Amino acid sequence: MPQIAQLSETYASQIFWMLVFFGLIFFVIGKGMVPKVMETVAARDKQIADDLSAAEAARKAADAQEEAWRVAANNQRAEAQTLIAKAKAEAAKAAEGRLAIAGSAIDQRLTEAEQRIAGARAGALDEIETVASEAAGDIVARLAGVTVDAAATRAAVKEALNG
Repeated sequence: MPQIAQLSETYASQIFWMLVFFGLIFFVIGKGMVPKVMETVAARDKQIADDLSAAEAARKAADAQEEAWRVAANNQRAEAQTLIAKAKAEAAKAAEGRLAIAGSAIDQRLTEAEQRIAGARAGALDEIETVASEAAGDIVARLAGVTVDAAATRAAVKEALNG
């Protein structure tokens, strides 16, 4: 069979050329291109690892700055509270001083008013005694027809008012 004899010749040349092309592809791609691709992948992996470590360092620095800011804010808040408490205490002390001054002024006015009232009361009582003794003397003179001494009338009225 002549077709079978031809097959071995045809396949032998095809196998030869197939081995040549695969060998050529292996050396061009496997020895030339793959190492370059692997270098690029390794460089990319190294760059990613460096970027991740830089990001981690930046995050730690930001956390440290945030903590420092919080500590500073808490210190300032405590300082402000201290200043507010001090201002309140000073205001209370000043108000207390003003109240003491006003209280002493009011007490002085009250004492003066009590003295004026006591003087007016004494004057009024004295005037009432005078008017009552004159009226009693006039009444005794009209009813009994007797003239009574003004000092005796005054003493009797005083005794009646006090008793």
